[in-house]
Amino acid sequence: MTKYVYSFGGGAAEGGADMRALLGGKGANLAEMSRLGLPVPPGFTVTTEVCAAFHEGAGAYPDGLADQAAEALRAVEREAGARFGDPDNPLLLSVRSGARASMPGMLDTVLNLGLNDATAEGLARRSGDPRFAGDSYRRFIQMFGDVVLGVDHGAFEEILERRKEARGAELDTELDAEDWRAVADAYREKIREAAGAPFPQDPERQLWAAIGAVFGSWRNKRAETWRRLNGIPDDWGTAVTVQAMVFGNMGDDCASGVAFTRDPSTGARAAFGEFLPNTQGEDVVAGIRTPKPLESLEAAMPEAWAALTGAMARLEAHYRDMQDVEFTVQRGRLYVLQTRAGKRTAAAALKIAVDMVDEGLIDRREAIRRIDPEALEGLLHPALDPAAERRVIARGLAASPGAASGRLALTADEAEARARAGESVILARTETSPEDIHGMHAAAGVVTARGGMTSHAAVVARGMGRPCVSGAGALKIDVAAGTLSAGDAVLSEGDVVTIDGGTGEVMLGAVPTVRPELGEDFGRLMGWADEARVLRVRTNAETPAEARAARAFGAEGIGLCRTEHMFFDDDRIPAIRRTIMAEGAEERRAALAEILPMQRRDFAELFEIMAGLPVTVRLLDPPLHEFLPRGRAELADMARATGKPEAEVERRAAQLREINPMLGHRGCRLGLTYPEIYEMQARAAFEAALEAERETGAAPALEIMIPLAATGRELALLGDRIAAVAKAVAAERGAAPKYLLGTMVELPRACLRAGDLARTAQFFSFGTNDLTQTAFGISRDDSSRFLDRYAELGVLARDPFVTLDADGVGELVAIAVERGRRARADIKLGICGEHGGDPESIAFCHRAGLDYVSCSPYRVPVARLAAARAAWPGRRLVLAF
Repeated sequence: MTKYVYSFGGGAAEGGADMRALLGGKGANLAEMSRLGLPVPPGFTVTTEVCAAFHEGAGAYPDGLADQAAEALRAVEREAGARFGDPDNPLLLSVRSGARASMPGMLDTVLNLGLNDATAEGLARRSGDPRFAGDSYRRFIQMFGDVVLGVDHGAFEEILERRKEARGAELDTELDAEDWRAVADAYREKIREAAGAPFPQDPERQLWAAIGAVFGSWRNKRAETWRRLNGIPDDWGTAVTVQAMVFGNMGDDCASGVAFTRDPSTGARAAFGEFLPNTQGEDVVAGIRTPKPLESLEAAMPEAWAALTGAMARLEAHYRDMQDVEFTVQRGRLYVLQTRAGKRTAAAALKIAVDMVDEGLIDRREAIRRIDPEALEGLLHPALDPAAERRVIARGLAASPGAASGRLALTADEAEARARAGESVILARTETSPEDIHGMHAAAGVVTARGGMTSHAAVVARGMGRPCVSGAGALKIDVAAGTLSAGDAVLSEGDVVTIDGGTGEVMLGAVPTVRPELGEDFGRLMGWADEARVLRVRTNAETPAEARAARAFGAEGIGLCRTEHMFFDDDRIPAIRRTIMAEGAEERRAALAEILPMQRRDFAELFEIMAGLPVTVRLLDPPLHEFLPRGRAELADMARATGKPEAEVERRAAQLREINPMLGHRGCRLGLTYPEIYEMQARAAFEAALEAERETGAAPALEIMIPLAATGRELALLGDRIAAVAKAVAAERGAAPKYLLGTMVELPRACLRAGDLARTAQFFSFGTNDLTQTAFGISRDDSSRFLDRYAELGVLARDPFVTLDADGVGELVAIAVERGRRARADIKLGICGEHGGDPESIAFCHRAGLDYVSCSPYRVPVARLAAARAAWPGRRLVLAF
């Protein structure tokens, strides 16, 4: 019979940390901690296989599960010295989710399970504390009602707030046993009213209903959103851990808390966290109370502090990573409820990885593996200018570093809607909950009025790389009125605010930024990555500022210089428009001659910045109509500037108008019909290269790239024209310009006929933006209308314009690689689409045997690290067809 249940606790366990796929992260780590002899309350894990069966069977459980669970529960009873459902000595249980990948707050939990009217009285007698028993019972009713029965948790909060107001109480801890009995009665009545049935008194029924609810939460909206954002497969499922309860709310010698073995914001090697005395664990992370700093536990409970710090040191040494530990102190005794690799900021991840190499805990390879390449980009963008004026309206905790300005949104839906409209957004909430995940992802930053450094907002924001200020108590948020107030300042949704997650400040308006300084740890990690990677990393750049930024970030050349971007300056666009209006080749050449010296200066500056590194110049690609003005008034201005009749300008504009410009008169098709354009650009590049060589003594590594070639004949004809220009420049200058000729491979036919292209081309650069559009028949500009729906339906696991479609577009790339190399063994192969900065796409490029990737300047470090990660375990695997 298949084993569905694995026990842990009492210094022994069935399973361990290597069984995450079956036991989930929580279950695997509980088993591992039990084997290490740490004080883990006993329990058992129901495997992820049961989750799959539960959903496939519409809520049915596999045969044999009930018997295995009953046997495991008896073992928990023996270890805990209490019995489930026993009115005199009740065993209470927690029922928690445990996916193999961390999904903080996305799945459901039920605590204090097993309480009913009889066992609550028994718990009061046995503990000698009716208030504690009443508090535990009302918590269970509330959580069970919300998670299992679907009663809105806000209804329970209203009941509790009314009771506190009636008693003049500020905190829950000020209510007594009589209050909790009254609250529990009101809770049960609310359940009867909302759910249409009484609250269940049978503990066995409670247990299986809770297990089903936790399994069911795998498919709730927030969990599905989290999986989509983090690339977690839907078929993994969650395990369920059932564990004996320990109580942090039995009195002043009790507490619950969260501890990190290192600071998750800075990476400093010191215990970091928070706790609340006389509370259960959910109060710490829910953000409804502001916790105490962890270090104050030493004075309050010195024995528990010593046990905790000892356990933390042991766990970090064992797992060789910074740990996030949940703990409870029950009457002075420490219990460890969970450990996992802690969420951390990009800056902290970098410091921790480098420090652990120096400490001998991990090697360089593991350090590279530990850093998420995507997170690095957050270190590279500007921070708030320390000299800028700031109008601070509130201060909270510096929960996740970084700074952001944006328009205020008070709900997750509003944040998502504004972000979709292209706005930068700051999401402000009293406290966040897992239901806010979509708004947090859409926002540039998050601020909460309540909550601590380990609240939901703080943990999730750190994991996402978003700046966050939590616990800004001066903020009063009125969602119904659409306002946020702090003292005299009253803001409405849509007003601009700035937050600084490094200082905890909330400011009015937008605050200027400065470029951050990258420290020694960043340089060391990048050095290790460069030693490991096979792929070279270039940048997409056409301005000196972009090129300099990319060089500072370690770019090894320019993989794409879009020359058309150089034509839109005010002093150049008239000449381009005269070129478009020209009657014949000579008139076109005369207009282009005005642009030649400007373009030559552009190229010369790029060659100087790149100092002998490759510079790939893509000749004009977009259709000519993109250079024309829109509207009658602008066309009239163009007529005056070009000296042409207005009717002639309108006629020419009408001639250039295309039904589908992306598939129209563009790329090499322009070069064949208007060869004077490509000849001018080639001459500008050649002359600039010779001038740069004369100035520096080193020849630039110039690469001329012809866009959109679909046939070998197109490439051969244009190659001959460019060679003729090179010959002419050599005759005029007395030196032959050195260059490679290549093409941008961006059409399926080009991939299939790559052997033909390679007879002329010395390099291929895959333009995967257009290759994705032409392979799918999907417009990148219009696809946002339906790609989200495609993701929900499982049609596409990823947006193919963000992450390369390895199965389809990737196969076309692999075919072109194999056929191009067969025709020209030394052909240089790269990628210059936006996929060149996406880590998963970079891993594909490594496997496919490309020589380099090219990406935007701020993605260069991301690509360097991703290329190093792709280099292990093997060097490369060339795909062949």
